Amino acid sequence: MDENSFNAIAEAELQVIAQAIDDSGIDCDAEFKSNGVLEVGFEDGTRMVINRHSAAREIWVAAKAGGFHFRHVDGQWRDSRDGRELRQVLSELMTACAGEPLVLPVAS
Repeated sequence: MDENSFNAIAEAELQVIAQAIDDSGIDCDAEFKSNGVLEVGFEDGTRMVINRHSAAREIWVAAKAGGFHFRHVDGQWRDSRDGRELRQVLSELMTACAGEPLVLPVAS
């Protein structure tokens, strides 16, 4: 996948995630920064950064629980270590940070 295609696909994914967070009603702030970076801040001061990494063609997540790398495989973003889907992992991480359930829609 070339860089422009990757950036478009990753940017679209980040937009869907940001909108789902906003729609969820949980107490957090999701804000886009420059160059494909989505920062999520939680009430307790915890921050999560979700960003596209063009050189590696991955979406990276930095969270209290650690760092995660996701590759676009067969139409879904899959963890490079265990194959779990990005939105599933984010749902779990954000639920832990927010102290209330957040379920991001599964990618189709």
